[in-house]
Amino acid sequence: MSYISKMVSLDRAVIARLKIRGETFEILVDPDLALQYRQGRNVNFDELLAINSVFRDARSGERASEQLMKKFFGSYDVERVASEILKRGEIGLTTEQRRRMLEEKRKQIASIISKNAINPQTNTPHPPARIEKAMKEARVNIDIFKSAEEQVEAIIKKLQPIIPIRLETLEIAVKIPAQYSGICYKILYEFGNVKKEEWLEDSYFCLLEIPAGLRDEFYDKINKLTRGDVRIKVVK
Repeated sequence: MSYISKMVSLDRAVIARLKIRGETFEILVDPDLALQYRQGRNVNFDELLAINSVFRDARSGERASEQLMKKFFGSYDVERVASEILKRGEIGLTTEQRRRMLEEKRKQIASIISKNAINPQTNTPHPPARIEKAMKEARVNIDIFKSAEEQVEAIIKKLQPIIPIRLETLEIAVKIPAQYSGICYKILYEFGNVKKEEWLEDSYFCLLEIPAGLRDEFYDKINKLTRGDVRIKVVK
């Protein structure tokens, strides 16, 4: 029996569609959750689906038969079929939904670039606002169905004619007095990759690789936690 989900209104739902050898399969979905599922995140299908049915034509309400789903998907289980439609098909978005998602994706990408790249002329990170402006000037195409991380490298190449920028990591030697090592330990792993560490009698030492754009933020955080009682040196 079909039912309307309590979590998704039909007014908000959009159509996700997959065409296979002349046959069309459609579902009504929450656009944000559909996008999250497409990106590999865990999603509750009771919240994702507006109606627990697979259609041949969602607008007219014509449902796909169990025989047809079994033939093309090997199952007539709605969640299994919906999963394939979301992974392989098209997700219809309204103009406003697409605009909002595009803006959110642009901000995510700008934030990642700001944290992982620097201006080689000054060895300092570019603020996210400057990166967003350069992205618009470079007429960068953003794919809302791809993760921000997947698009960063290609976008940086397009930004290079607009602003001086390159991806760079720093290897930093950090020595923290023993009394502060406990509160700093988690922070070190959050900021980067601990390549080497050593617990000394009166201190903790590590070699930490971090995105160059996070250097100042890292310095501020560690200095606050240790009240300035820390030794930091850029190794390379």
